Amino acid sequence: MPARTVPVRAFAAVGTVAVLVAGLSACASASDDKEPEHRSFALQGSTLTVDSGDSALEIVASDDQASGEIEVTRWFSGSVAVGSDPEVTWKMDGDRLVLRMHCSGVIADCAAKHRVEVPRGIAVNVNDGDGSVRARGFRDALSIRTGDGSVHVTDSTGPLEVRTGDGSVRAEVSSRRVSTHTNDGSVRLELGTVPDLVESRSGDGSVTITLPRATYKVSTKTGDGGVDVSVPRDGASAHVVDARTGDGKVTVRTAN
Repeated sequence: MPARTVPVRAFAAVGTVAVLVAGLSACASASDDKEPEHRSFALQGSTLTVDSGDSALEIVASDDQASGEIEVTRWFSGSVAVGSDPEVTWKMDGDRLVLRMHCSGVIADCAAKHRVEVPRGIAVNVNDGDGSVRARGFRDALSIRTGDGSVHVTDSTGPLEVRTGDGSVRAEVSSRRVSTHTNDGSVRLELGTVPDLVESRSGDGSVTITLPRATYKVSTKTGDGGVDVSVPRDGASAHVVDARTGDGKVTVRTAN
């Protein structure tokens, strides 16, 4: 049987792809962008929804009340070897800040990060499809939902709600009401004031809640792991703590 002849252009194409793959071996990082873009958006009303498709987010409460505007800084790094050029977009649609990154092709590697500064007095809802979320400084209600990414909240006193499909949850706050759910990841909560209600769930991961000294009504459950509750307990207490995990240790303790 005669040998099969492979066109030279096929070898050239394979060689080109190999070179491109080698050139893209390092993952894109938003921190590679040394000249981030900045834009201000007017907000009507007292609630902001941050709608992000695929970006790391930093959400910060700002003391700058003068403008009443949302200040957004964007970092982006990316390349597509075979396909359309990558693109990032941002717009305000009513009370919704929409952040999108379009990066697709045979060889595509992109990363984005947004810092969103919000005037105080605004309640914030965050919906992030894929990316970590960090938030700090909120006195008003804060709700964070992400499909895949860790969440870390600090220096906040308003009601806090966190939901993540896959990622750890950390919070060092003085909120009176805290609710956190993760399907896969650990939860670490440190409360700076005696809360009215703390509810925490993890499908797979440890749950650790550190509280100020007080008496609490505590409920715990774990499918596979130990339980360590060292806070004073009283079934009639108005300060309620409910901690549950499918697989991991549950710890409810008093701050030192």
